[in-house]
Amino acid sequence: MTSEQQFSRALVSLFKHAVYQEKDTALWNVIIMKKFKIKDYLNKMGLTLIIDESDGYAYLKQWEETEGIEDIPKLIPRRTLTYPVSLLLMILRRRLQEFDVSTGDKRLILSGKQIAELMKVYLQDTTNEAKLAENISKYIDTVEKMGFLRGLNEDNFEVQRIIRSFVNAEFLSQFKEDLSDYTQYLNPNEE
Repeated sequence: MTSEQQFSRALVSLFKHAVYQEKDTALWNVIIMKKFKIKDYLNKMGLTLIIDESDGYAYLKQWEETEGIEDIPKLIPRRTLTYPVSLLLMILRRRLQEFDVSTGDKRLILSGKQIAELMKVYLQDTTNEAKLAENISKYIDTVEKMGFLRGLNEDNFEVQRIIRSFVNAEFLSQFKEDLSDYTQYLNPNEE
């Protein structure tokens, strides 16, 4: 494969999804070797290449409008997250932080059952356990499709470290505010 083909493959892969060193070492090496060329190319489109070499992932981020590029259409769409999906992201991020503090391991692996137990604490009580389990499974699938969980087998998932880049202090602050509004909506008589 020529150098230009490698460059093109790297760009197309980044446009489609985050790239992980562990999943595609050859592609990762191209991104690392050509990162300045890639950054320069993306800069013209209002995009930034984010690389975390220690955790082994790279992804693209759209410039904020405050960076002086209001005229460029958004290439990377923003997703509105439902409350349960936001909750799951927050739980996984917090669990990853606790894991990092308590162990020296690099991989946080949780079962679907463990994730469900972590979520049940925050979800409304229901007598229909089967429906709740089905819903939690859907939330897990959504987060897996977003790239924050990686399915290892039928019921085990690895929490991807890229979640730290997306579920940051700003996300947590906004979620806390939304949670407060949601609680007020559910309990309008409480002050």
